[in-house]
Amino acid sequence: MSETIFEKIIKKEIPAYVVYEDDVVLAFLDISQVTPGHTLVLPKKHVADIFDYDGDLAATVFSRIPKIARAIRAFDPAIKGLNILCNNGALAYQSVFHSHIHLIPRYTEDDSFGLKWADNSADYTPEQYEAIAAKIAEKIEED
Repeated sequence: MSETIFEKIIKKEIPAYVVYEDDVVLAFLDISQVTPGHTLVLPKKHVADIFDYDGDLAATVFSRIPKIARAIRAFDPAIKGLNILCNNGALAYQSVFHSHIHLIPRYTEDDSFGLKWADNSADYTPEQYEAIAAKIAEKIEED
């Protein structure tokens, strides 16, 4: 595995605009600033994506999200909402292969961020939904 830019930021080899840090988690402004306050939250331990987390690491990392989100909202009264986005794999637009969660403040419907969300429900029967749900459920691992 080659070292990502995030490992270099974690090791303080590259500067970052840090908003939160503890022993496990680092949160800093995304350099792209899709909207003002766009923040990345990541574990200091290298995990490539959500599939590499164990339960303890996930609990620790994701438990920090609400307080960082509240701080982002509090910094600007113009913030009306917040997207929480975690891209996993190149097809899902992950570009740095060290897991990270985007917290993207939303100001207006016309800001520079958007998602396409198709409604394909007409393509599925209740039986197809049941089959998909059953196949996923049988793959759930016990903790």
